[in-house]
Amino acid sequence: METTLYNQKGKEAGKISIPESVFGVSWNADLVHQVVASMMTSARDPIAHTKTRGEVRGGGKKPWQQKGTGQARHGSTRSPIWVGGGVAHGPRKDKNFDRKINRKMKAKALFTILSKKFRDGEVLFVDGVSFDTPKSKEARETLSNLGSIKGFEALSTKRKNAAYIATDKKDINVEKSFGNFSNIAVEELRNVNPLTMMKYKYLVITNPALSLATLSTKLS
Repeated sequence: METTLYNQKGKEAGKISIPESVFGVSWNADLVHQVVASMMTSARDPIAHTKTRGEVRGGGKKPWQQKGTGQARHGSTRSPIWVGGGVAHGPRKDKNFDRKINRKMKAKALFTILSKKFRDGEVLFVDGVSFDTPKSKEARETLSNLGSIKGFEALSTKRKNAAYIATDKKDINVEKSFGNFSNIAVEELRNVNPLTMMKYKYLVITNPALSLATLSTKLS
């Protein structure tokens, strides 16, 4: 498969071959839903927490004798049926919500999403994005240049989750330059996952000749 390669100024820089195993996968909604839902569930950090009758303070003494009072028998004032008692079957922050996802399933779901984005014209290949020093002004100019490419106009105007810039290696200058843009994320392509790809509209892959090699090995 071949596609157009652009430079940092938004101009065409030639053609590039991309792996069909990554960008030519047919859509599988069931697989994507299963993987993304499992990742979201595993990422849960429960806050709500109730105490059981064994954790509530007090209630050690029997309220009244077992027989002879004409009242129902009770062994503790911290029973769930008492005001101020423990909670039965309440939410617990120590509950484990983790779901196991097979490595190949996760990789296949990622390639399925990338293929869908590529067919929808939401994947942009750039030969490189670099800055001598961290400069938000230069980052804004880069977004404006890339937004001038046909089909990627919203890249420089979308206010939320506009683009995920995937680099071939860690670049502090690039990360800090885009650090003030809440609608842009910058990370190495090897760390990309299905959940982030579903979150951002555009995917900008820099230096694809090197960065795509790491994606192809995810299924092996």
